[in-house]
Amino acid sequence: MSVGKDVVTYLAENEWLNENAKRWGTKIGARAITAGTTLTELIPVIQKLNYAGVRTSIVYLGDGLYEKAGALEVKEQYIQLIHLIQEKALDATITLQLTQLGLDIDFEFCYENVKEIVAEAYAYDVQVTIEMEDYGHVQPSFRMLEQLKEAYDNVGTVIQAYFYRAEEDIKKYKDVPIRLVKGAYDEPISVAYQTKEEIHDNYKKLLLEQLQNGIFTSIATHDRDIIEEVKRFVQEQEIPFDAFEFQLLYGFDEELQEQLVGEGYPCSVYVPYGEEWYSYFMNRLAERPQNITKKVFNKKTNTILATVAGAFVLGNLIGRRKKK
Repeated sequence: MSVGKDVVTYLAENEWLNENAKRWGTKIGARAITAGTTLTELIPVIQKLNYAGVRTSIVYLGDGLYEKAGALEVKEQYIQLIHLIQEKALDATITLQLTQLGLDIDFEFCYENVKEIVAEAYAYDVQVTIEMEDYGHVQPSFRMLEQLKEAYDNVGTVIQAYFYRAEEDIKKYKDVPIRLVKGAYDEPISVAYQTKEEIHDNYKKLLLEQLQNGIFTSIATHDRDIIEEVKRFVQEQEIPFDAFEFQLLYGFDEELQEQLVGEGYPCSVYVPYGEEWYSYFMNRLAERPQNITKKVFNKKTNTILATVAGAFVLGNLIGRRKKK
């Protein structure tokens, strides 16, 4: 990992910056890559995307929770979201982060929360994707998926191509809708590929194999070389367009989104919302800063970011002097 990414990741996890960034959210570009902080702000964003011919996958932002009250609040947020998807006739699915729903508190507590969401989604014909987080949460997340699949068929999951185990997981869950991603966490060489070339090659290999399985696949990438190869592959193999979609991040490379829709390819957008937008913003910046559109960073934005970061550094220096 580069020094630059280390710094950005550190800033993303800093509590002081997280709290203060909320005060500046709309001014430092939060609304450029997230759909606001509330359901009221989210809905018109989804409607606009749907009108443009784009499906959506909605995720409520937040980090892992260690108190049951917070996890129950997240569950209720998703229940409300499902009702709004049905009420507003939105073309939308939902994505669940299990650590928000109590995975680190108690597995059974988390399972009951997730099952309630999935059951409600099933009643309203809404698809649910179980997000995959860092390596330590992968196996418990698959265990959750397996239990849910015993009663519900509206559940899919995410496979992270940088893990050595990814190929085995894709084969094991060959009957489950998959969102294939490269992987975003900083994982050790003992469990994951480390170089961009290795990850790119494994992603492409898994993707082309998955497309031939006949199970719905969300191709979550902004890599234009891979996208062009998929276009050629699906034409050569006569893979139906209802068997896959290209999935892009909200606020990133909108030109590519318009191009795919214009060419008739199925396209969806991963749409995050919620008050905990700051760490998401910084982590996307750490992954691929070139993907963030120019509207996020301008003279005004950079000035505010520099002011916030500068205040943080100054505060640390003052704190150290007081301790001496």
